[in-house]
Amino acid sequence: VQLQASGGGLVQAGDSLRLSCAASGRTFSAYALGWFRQAPGKEREFVVGISRSGGRTYYRDSVKGRFTISRDNAKNTVFLQMNSLKPEDTAIYYCAARQSDIYSYSSAVTFDYWGQGTLVTVSS
Repeated sequence: VQLQASGGGLVQAGDSLRLSCAASGRTFSAYALGWFRQAPGKEREFVVGISRSGGRTYYRDSVKGRFTISRDNAKNTVFLQMNSLKPEDTAIYYCAARQSDIYSYSSAVTFDYWGQGTLVTVSS
């Protein structure tokens, strides 16, 4: 599966952004999905994950209540709605996919497919 992330940009603290990740290739609904981010000088970190059916979601603590992940299997797209953005959310955001649904979503090494990343910059 090929992933194409989009929707990043420069916003002010408190603003919202909606990231999208469109997939092509094999059956989209067969893949669990995640969003990771990497800030300058830092390691890539887990942000959110969603199961193949969309019935289970997982969030890192710092984004709970502000970010929402969703997927539209008919449109082969996963979304990340980000509200109340903070400067510490500044990073390149990557979408990722894998077929297995048994591993922890927070582990980047368990994801087999990655999008190219989209830059989110939040100014204070």
